Amino acid sequence: MLRVDLHIHSRFSDSSKTIEEVMKEADEKNIDYISFVDHDTTETIDYVRKIQDKFKVRVLPGVEISAYDFKRKRKVHILCYNYRKTDHIESICSELLDRRNKNSMAQIYKLTELGYEIDKDKLIRSINSKRTLYKQHIMDYICDYDFNDERYTKLYKSLFKNGGPLQMDIEYVDAFDALKACLLDGGIPVLAHPGELDSFEIAEELAKEGLKGIEVEHFSHSPEDVERAKDLAKKYDLIQTSGSDDHGRFGKKADMGYEVLEDSHIERLISD
Repeated sequence: MLRVDLHIHSRFSDSSKTIEEVMKEADEKNIDYISFVDHDTTETIDYVRKIQDKFKVRVLPGVEISAYDFKRKRKVHILCYNYRKTDHIESICSELLDRRNKNSMAQIYKLTELGYEIDKDKLIRSINSKRTLYKQHIMDYICDYDFNDERYTKLYKSLFKNGGPLQMDIEYVDAFDALKACLLDGGIPVLAHPGELDSFEIAEELAKEGLKGIEVEHFSHSPEDVERAKDLAKKYDLIQTSGSDDHGRFGKKADMGYEVLEDSHIERLISD
């Protein structure tokens, strides 16, 4: 049996955890493989390679691309693993990060209009080269509540959801363009948490265009979501992946690590 977690974030995007903290935890839990799939950046793996020898856990290159299903008007996240180059991925991701920063600064401006005093120099940002600012960083600045605290949820929804003043979003890349970019760079495209984003319908269309995997185990998935993802995997011979979607204190409490058979889907990710 192998223990894996193929959906983890770090400070290179919107997690509170450093690379070292995640890898140390993975070693303590005897996890064999992990993948950092930081949003719209491949810079994470470059840093990992510099410190890899200090840890036992092996790290599979990964990235989570913020995409969109324009046909159904829904977000779609594409995980890309084990890419051989980054030309096409970075081409679309660089623009996404620029849009993210512009959107976040517009949200900061709205907050100042609402009476919040914000020192922009004291905002925690991602450590990628774009110094990306996410809404998690904004929430961390304006409140001291834990992500799982009801007060955090109430404030977040009042600002970022339900017609709140900060409910604005970036223009996402088309899901099929994200899929193509991953394939052109020699990567293995996997549909992230289809149950959470209700992206089961586009999964079949993506599978016909080269999608190679689907995330089955995810904290947001109901038992029905898991079975539906497994059914799609069997129908289209898709790799089945699992991930905690750990964001540290910026996200839901995550339990890192899933058990898989040695001769199953992780082997396909490593060898393809």
